[in-house]
Amino acid sequence: MSLIVRDATLEDAADILAIYNFAAINTTAVWTDGPADLSSRREWISARQEAGYPVLVAMKGKDVVGFASFGDFRPFPGYRHTVENSVYVDERHHRLGVGRSLLAALIERATALDKHVMVAGIEAANAASINLHASLGFVEVGRMPEVGSKFGRWLDLVFMQKRLASSVRP
Repeated sequence: MSLIVRDATLEDAADILAIYNFAAINTTAVWTDGPADLSSRREWISARQEAGYPVLVAMKGKDVVGFASFGDFRPFPGYRHTVENSVYVDERHHRLGVGRSLLAALIERATALDKHVMVAGIEAANAASINLHASLGFVEVGRMPEVGSKFGRWLDLVFMQKRLASSVRP
């Protein structure tokens, strides 16, 4: 069955929520202590889309098997050419190219929006995400020890970035 990446709709919110909440509850990919609710996921989708940013879903048949988006890196005008990505894949579909397809689509969208840099903030022990980003041209630019905590332990944050092929000038 082939993978299709498309723009998300509000009808995808429950599937996005299920994937997000699995990560939030069971992994260090999301540094929260509990699950989100459906209304917050709908609001998140709407806010991203109203800001002109994509929310994408990866489909296998009728199933949403992953989602991805990017948004402003920081809320100050000097960062307007930089975005930060988020990529989540259903745990049953890891290592099947879903994350790669979503991240590649995000890079395309950010380039089309004339963004200059895409950033990823990744928990340092998440080798799969670090390797995925590196395989698509991201390089590690910073490592911040013990800036977060979850599951009773300190977490390190790795920042990776990719310069995009945009024509934007400072």
